[in-house]
Amino acid sequence: MKLYDLPLSGHAHRARLFLSLVGVPYETVPVDLPGGEHKSPAFLTLNPFGQVPVLDDDGTVIPDSNAILVYVARKLGRTDWLPEDPEGAARVQRWLSVAAGPIAFGPAAARLVTVFGAAFRPEEVIARAHAILTLVEGELAARDWLAAGHPTLADVALYSYVAAAPEGNVDLAPYPGIRAWLARVEALPGFLPFPKSPAGLRAA
Repeated sequence: MKLYDLPLSGHAHRARLFLSLVGVPYETVPVDLPGGEHKSPAFLTLNPFGQVPVLDDDGTVIPDSNAILVYVARKLGRTDWLPEDPEGAARVQRWLSVAAGPIAFGPAAARLVTVFGAAFRPEEVIARAHAILTLVEGELAARDWLAAGHPTLADVALYSYVAAAPEGNVDLAPYPGIRAWLARVEALPGFLPFPKSPAGLRAA
């Protein structure tokens, strides 16, 4: 497998993390986003949206981080990470949607401001980040993992941008449940850290 990657991308880390957790060997292919490589004709044949990550599994090309999670789990038959029963699958899908929605427009967007200079209004994206983190905190009050009694793709999908939220000036101190959940993810065999950037609260 080849993973077209940018180290500081939380979406790309999401894919790297799951591949590491399930022990799948892969080759990393760095993509020069600052140089515009993601908009080159060659890359756009892999992903017309011009985004990383993209997984190339011997010619089967899977763009989008959440799609990569689903593909790898299904290919390996890892029903522990992605249940086959309708209710279990729906619980995981709910959180994949949260990762692509409120997490992307909250903590991920806040980090884009400080790490990549995105032109979002910091006060708006930070407020959205705290809104979704408050909801996640409430969910974790009754359980250790988001979608089941064990880690699933739901936890992988949310981990990277929640863990890196302080880089976007989003303080995790008010969320003890989230901080305990992050520690549980980080204790999993095969865990792969998200490279830290000295931005936001981590710049202090």
